[in-house]
Amino acid sequence: MKFRRPNTLGQLLVAASLLVFTSLHASDRNITDKELSDESNTTDWLAYGRTHSEQRYSPLTDINVDNVGKLKPDWYIDLPDKSDMVGTPLVVDGVMYYIGEMNRVRAFDARNGKKLWEYDPEVAKTIETGYQRKVFWKHSRGISTYGNKLFLATWDGRLIAINRKDGKEVWSVRTFAQTEPLNITGHPKAFDGKVFVGNGGTELGPTRGYVTAYDTETGKQLWRFYTAPGNPADGFEDEAQEMAAKTWKGKWWEHGGGGNAWHGWTYDKEFNQFIFGTGNGSPWNRKIRSPGGGDNLFLSSVVAVDAKTGKYKWHLQTAPGETWDYTSCMDIVLADLNIGGKNVKAALHAPKNGFFYVIDRSNGKVLSAEKFADVNWATKFDVKTQKHIIPESSYYPEGKANIYPSAFGAHTWHAMSYNPKLGLVYIPTNHLANTFKDEGKKTDTSFRAEKHKLGLGLSGWLLTKDPHETRGSLQAWDPVKNKRVWQVNQKNPWGAGTLTTAGNLVFQGLPNGKFNAYDARNGKILWEYDAGLGISAPPITYKLDGKQMISLLIGPGGALASNFGGSGELGFEGFGWKYGLHQRRLITFALDGKVVVPAQPAPEVAQPIFDKKFKIDDKKAGDGAGTYAVHLCVACHGGSGVAGVKAPDLRASPALLKGNEKMFESIVRGGALLENGMPKFPTLTDEELDSIRHYIRKQAHEGAKEGAGH
Repeated sequence: MKFRRPNTLGQLLVAASLLVFTSLHASDRNITDKELSDESNTTDWLAYGRTHSEQRYSPLTDINVDNVGKLKPDWYIDLPDKSDMVGTPLVVDGVMYYIGEMNRVRAFDARNGKKLWEYDPEVAKTIETGYQRKVFWKHSRGISTYGNKLFLATWDGRLIAINRKDGKEVWSVRTFAQTEPLNITGHPKAFDGKVFVGNGGTELGPTRGYVTAYDTETGKQLWRFYTAPGNPADGFEDEAQEMAAKTWKGKWWEHGGGGNAWHGWTYDKEFNQFIFGTGNGSPWNRKIRSPGGGDNLFLSSVVAVDAKTGKYKWHLQTAPGETWDYTSCMDIVLADLNIGGKNVKAALHAPKNGFFYVIDRSNGKVLSAEKFADVNWATKFDVKTQKHIIPESSYYPEGKANIYPSAFGAHTWHAMSYNPKLGLVYIPTNHLANTFKDEGKKTDTSFRAEKHKLGLGLSGWLLTKDPHETRGSLQAWDPVKNKRVWQVNQKNPWGAGTLTTAGNLVFQGLPNGKFNAYDARNGKILWEYDAGLGISAPPITYKLDGKQMISLLIGPGGALASNFGGSGELGFEGFGWKYGLHQRRLITFALDGKVVVPAQPAPEVAQPIFDKKFKIDDKKAGDGAGTYAVHLCVACHGGSGVAGVKAPDLRASPALLKGNEKMFESIVRGGALLENGMPKFPTLTDEELDSIRHYIRKQAHEGAKEGAGH
């Protein structure tokens, strides 16, 4: 076949258009704030919340209330990840990107799921060489794009830029020292040539929170804002820190203060500001952290800073004197509302504490704040004084109190969405309570948290029920009237993040494995798909080649999924989502989908092994309970050794049986399973190792049927 030179203008234009398409499909387009703010774009999903508004709303109507019942899988991918599918994928020019376990980023063709490339930041190697006992989290909630790059933040504290076209690393910066007891689980946020990141780790040692913005091209640090003031003797970084210090008592800086911002940030281009939520106190207990009281700014707050300089503009504190782990690290959604005949540029926020806030984002004033869940820690928010009314009993002055919402929050990191067409916000809601205890030595102000050890400043923390009739719900909230419009009760808490569309739909996955489509107007379930494995991630939607598709990561994750709060009725183990048994997936749905996704293995509850050869020493088992808790084994392997889904159930592990002491030591002290996210603990003594074995064996024997034997 001979090659012909194009001899007409039309042929030249066709050739040029093909070149453009090829280039764009290869995903090297330059993404700017114009693209990230474009609410009309239905081809891409460019940011965590789709656009800078963080609304998670799509104007697509191809899939709607009338035809959603025809939705079926269009393609799927079996993923190598073993736990914690909590992220939001991005779609840019027909290519889908997601970040999985151990912060590995993968790219796929968004039309069919064909893998294009993978980037591995080698988190395990970094933790190994830096000796970081990083426990709790090996996941990320998402990635960000700007220019021709993707940005990811790693568990061990690096912010990395990679080329979006081929996944090759461009630059990498360390956001905190390797020895610090911090971690990153939130998505970086790219905006205005900057990429923003916070961190977590408040419970793991004396930490002082901060957030930082870096240059997207070079990784150079541009500004940093601290979320707790430092030692006054060292001087304050800015006037905001000096202001905050007046709300603290005692020597708070010796505890770090906390305030770690690990999720929940929004770029507000209209007011040239960046708005972010901050975390709880370090330690939780204010009696220790700030003896004598005080509001303790900027804990549990919504803070706005100048987007270019990071200079303080305004704040709202959602939990003054924070004592309940009521972080405000939840979605901050931008919306234009008509309130009392006045057009308001609003920020919508529903944090852990159970109040829904409508904030005038031009000045930070709260226009309304009402309870969206059962709340007893505060009686109300006084709009006139812009303060919460909090009974003194909420601070458990007698050493014990049952408080709701729980530390898991009425609403936590599971994404809410806002439908501007209907004027409704959709909130995944938990209905749980906590009994807080601090009797005895834990209230002594000589208490000091140690790095990489759990330090809440409490003697007890028990997850309980709140007065609600069910443990979870999905609700639609009217931010103008600030009241609930409808609610769908759910048997379990920890419902996944939501997506809403102009097709009058709301999509949400559930911990029981069901993926549902609801009528956004009234909450009626219109469609249901059984994924065979619990869901925590929020779905996305996009349109390619004339077809609207909905994509979702399958697999539960987060603190409740680990049974960190304890097992039983409120725990995760009852679902039977066994670590290492069920397949994590990415499934994409369409109206003409014809793919049959293989069935998952049946749910399987762990069967504790009764080891007749192992003679339990009750004293050692008692000591082991403390060692197991303080070194955060509980965070992955569950309360009382009853695992959820993040890690193996140790009661059924052969590594803890009689005769396998060396195997257990190689895992715990030697780091044999570091690649799976199991840190090594080289400082644990022989006695401490032995005590953990006795503790777990005792839990196993109590949980096993007599005579099950091994």
